[in-house]
Amino acid sequence: MVKKFLKSIVTSLALVLALVFTAGAQVREAPVNFYKIDNLPDSLKENANSIVRYSYDEIFIKGPGKATVKHQSYVTILNEKGDRDAIFELLYNRKYDNYSHIEVIAYDQDGKILKKYHKSDMYDGMAGSNEELAGDSRFLALRHAIASYPTTIEIDYEETMNSFWYINMPEWVIQERFEQSVENSKVKVIVDSAAGFRYSYKNIKLKPSISWENGLQTYVWQVSNLKAIKNEDNAKAWTQLPEVRFIEGKFDSYGYPGEMTSWQTYGQWIYNLNKDVCTLTPQRAEQIRKMTDSIKSDRAKAKFLYEYMQKSMRYVSINLGIGGYKPFDANFVDQKKYGDCKALSNYMYALLKAVNIPSNWVVIYRGKNGQPADINFPYNSFNHEILVIPFKNDTTFLECTGNNQPFGTLDESTLNRNGLMITEDGGKLINTPRSQAKYNQFNSDVYIQLQPDGSAKAQVNVSATGEYRLLFLELEGVKMDEQKQFWLRNINIKQPDVFDYKPGKDTVFTKHIQLNLEYDKFCDIMAGDKQFYRPIVFPISNFTAPATDKRNSDFFIDFPLQKSCITTIDLPPGFEVETLPSNTSIKFSYGTFDASYVYNKDKNQVVGTAKFVLNNQVIPAIKYNEMQEYMDNVARAQNKKLVIKKKA
Repeated sequence: MVKKFLKSIVTSLALVLALVFTAGAQVREAPVNFYKIDNLPDSLKENANSIVRYSYDEIFIKGPGKATVKHQSYVTILNEKGDRDAIFELLYNRKYDNYSHIEVIAYDQDGKILKKYHKSDMYDGMAGSNEELAGDSRFLALRHAIASYPTTIEIDYEETMNSFWYINMPEWVIQERFEQSVENSKVKVIVDSAAGFRYSYKNIKLKPSISWENGLQTYVWQVSNLKAIKNEDNAKAWTQLPEVRFIEGKFDSYGYPGEMTSWQTYGQWIYNLNKDVCTLTPQRAEQIRKMTDSIKSDRAKAKFLYEYMQKSMRYVSINLGIGGYKPFDANFVDQKKYGDCKALSNYMYALLKAVNIPSNWVVIYRGKNGQPADINFPYNSFNHEILVIPFKNDTTFLECTGNNQPFGTLDESTLNRNGLMITEDGGKLINTPRSQAKYNQFNSDVYIQLQPDGSAKAQVNVSATGEYRLLFLELEGVKMDEQKQFWLRNINIKQPDVFDYKPGKDTVFTKHIQLNLEYDKFCDIMAGDKQFYRPIVFPISNFTAPATDKRNSDFFIDFPLQKSCITTIDLPPGFEVETLPSNTSIKFSYGTFDASYVYNKDKNQVVGTAKFVLNNQVIPAIKYNEMQEYMDNVARAQNKKLVIKKKA
């Protein structure tokens, strides 16, 4: 099915799933064999929850931003894991989009019609992120409740577009999700031969048939018998699912014409949108200069203004009309004290401009382990904007929407990829920094007092940087009970009987937290005069990876990290150590784990030191088995027992 890429789409599926539709059914048989599965080859059923029996899209490009799309498809859903294919969504813009001839029909395994839906049966809602206050992008959606399997869903519609408000042409998503096979799928694109039409393949290689008639070019792509791609743990769809992207040289978005012939021309379009809204009034600019007069270096001035912006502004997303791409005027933001990512980045640009520090806007995809932009295929795959300051010996990136983000740093949602830097001369792809484990640290000091009856008291002091710091700062905004549940579930703290949580101070780079815990039973096993303990309050690594004969896709982790814990255990009076856990050192290509234990007889105290490091957030498929063995060995090392006994 052809799809549109929006700058920000989080459709309200929970609401859609709650809808129940009723519709009168007509007696009509499905086309021959589109509801039968007995005659399908086993290769299409293997690992499949649904099968695209037939899909056809025709895209007629009538001019820059003007097109008609016709779609027809039949998808057979094999089991409840395939129920996502019983949810039908269409993205649109009220001003520039019109859908007609919408028809959705559900058939049972004998081809008998179960239900029939039309446009009037569909839910109409705003499409956007949860943070978006207002926007033009909307969606139509419905869900057919499946009573038995297999069920086949037929979808027919026609769409007329008068502007590519999302800039790109519709793309051909051949397999929309993991564990979906394709029996037959076809797309036809009809376009003026002078339009500068181009296409790009992702995770597939095809050759179209091309014909010419009356100045129009017709491209046809077709695939058949594509096997389902198994959904492996921590895989990313963009690395595996096949699609074909289309673009024409000239586009029109909300009545603003532009060119997508190169990254340079697309960047020029964005620059032209921004150039008249990026300057503060002379009076306000003079005030900004006076605020920074006593600051010596440009970098120190930029840091001051960045922190001033963070304290003064709040994030509000409003994407109406070309405002989805053009930021609010910097003076409007200065007065109203709010804006979205591009408005706040533009405001920061204006602050720096007032003190003669040049900077550049950068449009980028926001999302952990997001898909990078294709160097050779200009295409609007961006949903966010940041700022970059090209200091002489230091390229400094600024995330202008995060009030807790330290100056000169980015979070994991925009690291490890390229973005389009906007200059007066147009756009240029640049790389953001690589994420590093040393910037995402979770360090802890734990003091445990054991009692003769196996109970214990523990004090945990945590210092967190990078992603951990941002996580814990965000966590402070939820109820205390939810914070406690987070520590128990996500940090895997051993369930205490008393849990006292004290959020500590936050410095620029480090968040401090203290936990006071009490356990009626901290001891794992008591046998005669001996007690067996797992000598930790929580594991510093709780990663798991299932064993597999062959891994086909890379394994993604949210971010590289470094965790350490120093645990000091006071033994109960009258007890001594019988067995210390053995020291351990485990290594693999992208990480290390080290643990050591020392018993101080004079203090009757055990000190354990552990450190876990993952140096990369992407583990190549070829290294998966090595990683899986590493994780298992780390888990075993953390389960080793401390044995104490009563003194003779």
